[in-house]
Amino acid sequence: MEERSQVTRETELNRSVRWPQLMLYGIGSMLGAGIYGLVGKAAGVMGGAIWLAFLAAMIAALLTGLSYASIASRYPKAGGAAYATHRAFHSPFVSYVIGLTVLCSGLSSIATQSKVIAGNLNTLIGLDWGWSILGAPGEIIALAIAFLLIVAAIVYRGITESLWVNALCTAVEALGLLFVVAVGLRYWGGADLLDVPASADGSSALTMTLVMQGAILAFFSFLGFEDMLNVAEEVEEPRRAMPIALIGAMLVASVIYIAVAITAVSVVPWRELADAPGPLQLVVARAAPWFPAIGFTIITIAAVANTALVNFVMGSRLLYGMSRQKLLPEPIGRVHGTRRTPHFAIGIVLAIVLLLQLAGDIEQLAGATVMLLLLVFAVVNGALVVLQRREGDKEGCFNVPVIIPVLGATVCLLMLGGRLLEGDERAPIIAAGLLAAIGLLYVLTGKTRDPMPAPHDLFR
Repeated sequence: MEERSQVTRETELNRSVRWPQLMLYGIGSMLGAGIYGLVGKAAGVMGGAIWLAFLAAMIAALLTGLSYASIASRYPKAGGAAYATHRAFHSPFVSYVIGLTVLCSGLSSIATQSKVIAGNLNTLIGLDWGWSILGAPGEIIALAIAFLLIVAAIVYRGITESLWVNALCTAVEALGLLFVVAVGLRYWGGADLLDVPASADGSSALTMTLVMQGAILAFFSFLGFEDMLNVAEEVEEPRRAMPIALIGAMLVASVIYIAVAITAVSVVPWRELADAPGPLQLVVARAAPWFPAIGFTIITIAAVANTALVNFVMGSRLLYGMSRQKLLPEPIGRVHGTRRTPHFAIGIVLAIVLLLQLAGDIEQLAGATVMLLLLVFAVVNGALVVLQRREGDKEGCFNVPVIIPVLGATVCLLMLGGRLLEGDERAPIIAAGLLAAIGLLYVLTGKTRDPMPAPHDLFR
């Protein structure tokens, strides 16, 4: 009994998260700073009908979101996507690729966001050291490293503390978007919300193809819901709490996005909005010229910092979960005896993102990992189909009809195809290179020779 207690202290996370905290975690993950620029890009594609793009994107994202909610309820494990994939396909290699692909997306996101934070902070404090590191200003690198160390300390401190910081940042970024709606509400009704750009033949018809193009673009504003799956082992009553929080977060984000989209094209003509470097800043400048410009800098810092924090939590829990699945070395799956956090995994995430600060421009890496995420979503939806057919519904869990994951996988593959047809070959090449690198790492670390326990033996 004493030996079992020692194992528990070394490997089990602390279940202390309730569904309202988890829902805020999901909302904060989705309401990133990307929406501030995405509105302009969407206006260029959809014109005044950008609200319809967000509505279609919500439906598309919700299909996969419902699948993730079902998986989280059925198998509330850290590294849930990799776990469900292995349980379905009995393939350590596929689980390894899925897990590290999700990890790549999180790490590249953290590295990018830390530089954005540093740049915005420097606009407030005005440092100018006059020297650079690999082409990057020294003060930006220093501020980015300081930010990463603070985030790592918060995540190490505990999941409860991390979610309180998340809740604060989520409140700031959500209030920023709601402020846009509040100051622009009086303009509602003054724009044609079905006016779209003219096509090549000169017609201005709202077609299904146009809606699909807009939905593909807006879909990426919903990325982040998948991060919730990796904290399932720290949630109280996860079978009930995970679906409520995940679906609730997606619906709240959808309402905010649609309201912001309608407000934006109501205040500023969509053609002007599409050309604006800061679309929502322009909306506020028109609707509330008294609002100080520094306000958007603070909101941006909160939004980007929040996304970095969520990705840091996700990355550390994913490494922890993959270690518990015997896909990564055993020490990574240990937790701190007092803090109950995966301190080895947190240290690994910190080390990698610190190194990425010296990697220069990683925007193409971020674009490639977004494409790989769509592939991950398709595979995880497929895994749920297999599990439902093999194991049936689970009593007391959130069960969805099998058509949901089938449609979810189909939509993700269609969107992936749409991205491949965009004409920029750099992101697909990087994505293929990442998959090859992950496969090579799998071979070089000897995973092809390591026996992996059967799915039902994992996480006992």
